[in-house]
Order: sequence, then C-alpha cells, then structure tokens
Amino acid sequence: MIKSIGSDLVEVNRIKDIGIDRFKDRVLSEEELKEYLLITHDKRKLSYLAGRFAAKEALFKCFKKGNKTANYKDFSVLNDKDGAPYIVSKYTEQYVTHITITHEEHYAIAFVILETLE
Repeated sequence: MIKSIGSDLVEVNRIKDIGIDRFKDRVLSEEELKEYLLITHDKRKLSYLAGRFAAKEALFKCFKKGNKTANYKDFSVLNDKDGAPYIVSKYTEQYVTHITITHEEHYAIAFVILETLE
C-alpha cells in the first residue's frame, strides 16, 4: 500500500550560487561522493548534485514531519547497473521505495513513492 508520495524541483543554478563544494559537503553521503568524484564534466557534476538534492527533498516530503533526526547524508541515492536510481538508508528499510530523477539543462526533478511492506 502506498504510504506517501513526494516530489521536488531544483534549479541547477541555485546550487552554483550556494557553492558547489559547500553544497556537496552538506548533501552527499560517502557513497554518493565516490560517484561524484568520478564525474569529469562540471555541468554533469551540477546535474548530479541537483538530482540528488531533489531526490532527498522528495524523500523528506514523504516522511513529512515524522522524522526530525535524519539529514541528507543519512540517505544515499545510487544507481543500479542499468542506471536506475534507488535509495539506501536505515530509515527506508521498512518500506519499498520507488524513485525517478529527471535532469534538464536548468532543472532537476525527482519523485519518490514509499510503500509499506504489507
């Protein structure tokens, strides 16, 4: 059964304005940082950061006010062998998670669905 749905839209230039290094240090988990450091093109790095931020904001919206202790680094948005994103976190173990991220030149958008295991 669907517990909740969250979505978020991020303007890529917003990340540039905040500062890429500051943003990555605040948002990316260790696993995501490893992937990020393999990216060689600056535009792709911005897109990656925007997508991960949108995904985590969408996930936080799924939890609404239920989890005040989690932060961005408590969630990893990784990609499977086919490139599809998935979420890893102790906070999502009791759910089936569905996620999609779309990147465009100026924006990234993410949708997350949490389903109960029942």
